[in-house]
Formats: sequence, C-alpha cells, structure tokens
Amino acid sequence: MPRSVRSSDSTSVGTDGQAALSVRGLEIGLPAGMERANAVTGISFDLLKGKILCIIGESGSGKSVTANAIMGLLPKAISVRAGEIRLGDAEIVGMPDEALRSLRGRAVSMIFQDPLSALNPLMTVGAQVDEVMAAHDVGTRATRRSRSLELLTEVGLPEPAQMLHRYPFQLSGGQRQRVMIAMALALEPTVLLADEPTTALDVTTQAQILKLIREIQRRKGMSIVFVTHDFGVVAEIADHVVVMEKGHIVEQGTAEQVLKSPQAPYTRRLIAAVPHLTATDRVPIEVARREPVLVCEGLMKTYGGGRSLLDKVLPGKVLPGMFLGQKKSVRAVDDVSFSLGAGRTLGIVGESGSGKSTVGRLLTRLLDSDGGRILFEGRDVATLSEAEFRPLRPKIQMIFQDPFASLNPRSTIGTSLTVGPVAHGTPYAKAAEEARALLAHVGLDAGAFDRYPHEFSGGQRQRIGIARALMFKPKVLVADEAVSALDVSIQAQILALLDRIQRETGVSMIFITHDLRVASQICDEIAVMQKGRIVELGPPSQIFLDPQSAYTRELVAAIPGE
Repeated sequence: MPRSVRSSDSTSVGTDGQAALSVRGLEIGLPAGMERANAVTGISFDLLKGKILCIIGESGSGKSVTANAIMGLLPKAISVRAGEIRLGDAEIVGMPDEALRSLRGRAVSMIFQDPLSALNPLMTVGAQVDEVMAAHDVGTRATRRSRSLELLTEVGLPEPAQMLHRYPFQLSGGQRQRVMIAMALALEPTVLLADEPTTALDVTTQAQILKLIREIQRRKGMSIVFVTHDFGVVAEIADHVVVMEKGHIVEQGTAEQVLKSPQAPYTRRLIAAVPHLTATDRVPIEVARREPVLVCEGLMKTYGGGRSLLDKVLPGKVLPGMFLGQKKSVRAVDDVSFSLGAGRTLGIVGESGSGKSTVGRLLTRLLDSDGGRILFEGRDVATLSEAEFRPLRPKIQMIFQDPFASLNPRSTIGTSLTVGPVAHGTPYAKAAEEARALLAHVGLDAGAFDRYPHEFSGGQRQRIGIARALMFKPKVLVADEAVSALDVSIQAQILALLDRIQRETGVSMIFITHDLRVASQICDEIAVMQKGRIVELGPPSQIFLDPQSAYTRELVAAIPGE
C-alpha cells in the first residue's frame, strides 16, 4: 500500500537510496491576479540515481513549472520563493547564470513539451544538434556532425542524413519532438528532464522512444524526471510516481503502489479517467441530412521536387547550414478517398509523417492539393480561388495540433476568439459573450478572456484552440490532435464536450489523432494511413478486433497500457 504524502511532508519516497536530484520545500510564486498565489507550494521529492521518476497531474498542476525550476529556466514573472533544489552537490536555487549554463546540457538536460517553439526556425536540424555540443566545446566539427547523424538515427528519424539539412517547419510534429530528444541526449547528461516528450508521437514511435530512453538510462545510469499525463506511459516506464494537484503533491510512491493501490481520491479519479480501447461502434446520431457533407476523391499532395530557389540563384554556392541541389519529392497524400456523413466522425490515425495532418490542411484549404476533388455539400472546393473559398471558410474549421504556434502571442485570448466572427459581421458584444461561454465550456475560468497565450499551460492553450474553432458554429470540424496535449481528466471532458456539441448541432468531424484509444471512443469510422495512403477503413469493431492490414495490427499492438 502506498503512503499518501502531503506537500507539508518533507519525507520522500526512496530517501534510503542515493539521490541524483533532491527537491525540498519548493515554493514558486505566481504574479498577482492569477488563479492561485503559487505555482507549487512546499513540494519535496527525490530522484534516485539510475531511476525514472514520473510526475503526473492535470494541466496547470505545476509539473512543467517544477521541471523548469530545476533547469533554472523560470521566466522573470515567477520566481522561487522558498526551498532547495540540489543536483548532486550543486544547489540550483540562487546559482549564478554562468554556472547554470555550464550545467545545462552537460549535467542536466531537458526535452521540452512544445518542440516548435523550442526549436530555432532559422537553423537546420543538424546545426541545432551541433550547437548543443559546440556550446560545451565538445569535439571537432566533423565529430559533432557524425554524432548528430548518430543521434538522429537513434531516435528513429527517417533518412537522417537528409534530415540534418532540413528546417523545423519541414517536419511533422512527431519528428520535431524526436529532434528535441536527440538534442537533449547529445551530451548524455546524468539527469534528464522530459516534459511530455511523447505527447506528439504516434503509438509505435512512442514505444520506440520509451524503449530508447530506458536503454540509455540503464546503459549510462542516467536519472530521469518524466513529466506526463499518460498513465499508460507511467505504467511502462516509471520506477516512482509523484502525483500533483494544483501545486501540491497529493501522493507519491513506487509505480506499482500508486497505480495498483492509489490512496488519494485525486489519484483514483485520474486513473479512472484513463482512456481504454473500446471496439464498440458508436450509436449513430439522428440527422435530417442523408447525403455526405464532405467527400474526398483521389486527393493528392506532393512535397519537394525540382531544385531549390537558392540553388537557382547561386548555382554551385554552398552556404553553411543550407541544403542545395535536387530536392527529393515526397508523396504526402496519395490517392486518398473517403466520405463524411452529417453528424458523423471519421478518425484518421497513423504514424507521424503518414500524411494525417496534411489531409486536414488540404480539407481546410490551408494547403492546395495537387489532384483529386474535395466536395463540400456537393461543391468542389479544391478548385476554388482563395477569394471564392473565403465565405466558406467559417463552415470548415480546424483545431490545430500546436496551440501555441496558432495563437497570436500579442493578442488576448478574447481578441483571438472574437476577431474572426467580428470580421464576418457578428457584433463584438455578442461574439464576446459567446467566447466567454465557450471558455467556460472547455474548462477555463472567466479571467482567461483577458489573458495572453504565454500565461497558460500547454493543455490550457489546447482548450483555447478548441473554443476558437467552435466560435464559427462550423458544419465540419477538423481536429488535428485536438486532445494530445491534455491530461486524462480534461481529455475525457473535451471528448465528452465534442460529443455533446456534435449531438446538439449535427456538426461533422475529422478527428486526426495518434492515440488509438481516443479514436476508438469518439469515431464512427477510422481510416488508417501509412506513407500517404489509406491502408484500412472501417468501424472501430473492425479496426481493433479484426484488423485486415498488417500495419493496423502493428499499431494496435503498440498501444501503451493495453
């Protein structure tokens, strides 16, 4: 039976072992006017050498703030008010910036939750991995390049030699996350902080990354703090678990104790909210419309091909960090066809880079297709000009995978939610009223309307993205990893919210996800994509109980915790 540890209890699990990292009585203050006074209050725990400690809790519980405090990366608006953070013999709290920079990457490294905002958009992947080593004067340029190639291979990126020359915007969300993991492992630190490192990854890649982290941890005796909201991941990787709620530790113990015999009511609620694979088909929603609201026929999209612009302007000139010459052609979407009925949800699942998100962007005309038809209410929108499509854009809305990148950092949340409807003729007062109501529906307090994106956690920003898409009362909602950044309890609430909205309004949904457990709960049909093609299409009962494709069987077998 695990011991329920309150934040006021300074005794930590495993104090009889040698700690690589010790946190004692940590208190981190928040600016005035926030939901609570402190991000974390009086938390204490130990990370034992050679062990993996998982910190789990809802969005806004203080998990990521704690990890950033250990790295000495807290923003100026918040600060450590009390407590100690000891990394080996070094005290992090109050350490000079120069000493902290010496530790980062070498002694302690971090995999960040949001890879797009953490990567430099103006530097190639290879240059960014190289920079980690160059900052600590490790190796020559040639040896660092060799090490970069080795790391990209190790984290499972396709064609790593070419990946060295690509930029973050050219990669899928999962691929960017793997680049972050490669950078964090470059100097093989003794302590690794992983803040939701598998959130953007499909199940097969997630399994590979978890195996990779575990292998490196065992080989090097590395100690890992693993921040996650996925109890399936906790079950597979954790030695010890810390459960956080609203800045407090409510329970901690071994993984077996916390998962099998949770003592805190909050822990039991979180475990009960974990999604499980269900092969039961959904009860169809009764709708008046019989014909499909959206039909795709032979949809095509190819990236690359031809020679780069710089190669045409500066033939034969090799610029540092730039890849010139013939660019490889990649068929991202290859002859994709499906139909979506009114009030129905089609799930699109597959590995990172399979073309899922590209399909979503084609449907919303954020990308132009190279072939095929997109029939929205019988009209081919693929051939329309931007001016012709603009009046239809509110009817096909998208919830983006990366909420931070899709929100304007200089605009309040209220502005981001109301600017679109106001531009289409809705009075501001009415748009603001609807925005506040939607923010409440997705679990945010009334003060969120006047705050800025950087003041929210990753999961909270995802909820804002969902509210913004619903502002237009769309007929088709394209949800691109809409719940991937959410903890399990909020994820369950958002899925229930989407289901309720669909039943009330009859909106049709394209639900793009790498989490097959979520897809099984909300989708009427599931399309499995591999390398740009749909390899299997059918109801959940077929996909999960009697998969016809070997690739589908591989995906189902890789689901964590099942």
